[in-house]
Amino acid sequence: MSQIYLITGERRTGKTTATRSIVEAIGPTRCGGFYTEEVREVGHRVGFRIVTIDGETRNIADVRLDSPTRVEIYGVDVPSFESVAVKAVSNAIQYKEIVVIDEIGPMQLFSDEFKRVVNLALEDSRIFLGTVVLRPHPWTDALKARQGIHLVELATENRERVVRQLTEALRDRLTSRNHP
Repeated sequence: MSQIYLITGERRTGKTTATRSIVEAIGPTRCGGFYTEEVREVGHRVGFRIVTIDGETRNIADVRLDSPTRVEIYGVDVPSFESVAVKAVSNAIQYKEIVVIDEIGPMQLFSDEFKRVVNLALEDSRIFLGTVVLRPHPWTDALKARQGIHLVELATENRERVVRQLTEALRDRLTSRNHP
């Protein structure tokens, strides 16, 4: 039975919302890692921030950020991202039952250190719950093609069902791990 669960889907289908719902249902104390959230001002998206499951936040991208690292209109602050995200994933690998990574996408993939820690999490015996960009990218395409990955495509129409099914699957995995 797979222990690596990846949610993919078009933009704005609710991948982060689904992941948060699953973590909340499982119990945040059993999970470690991070979410990626939009930063909005006056109803417009101006950037993104990392929020760890234990509450640490850091802005990682902004339309006003003068950075040589860019994704579309956003300047990306790779050192800020690494300082929070890599630490959160490393701690989850060491201390939590479920490693949560939302998201594995273009901004995050500028970091070799992040890719390294994702690979560590995938090779670890812990349960892995992540979101991954749908559109083609060599690194994420290879990730999605790995053997043993349970890849679920999320759409607004199936979001509730996917959350319910993944929550049940993770609970079953936790139960089987704790009661051999």
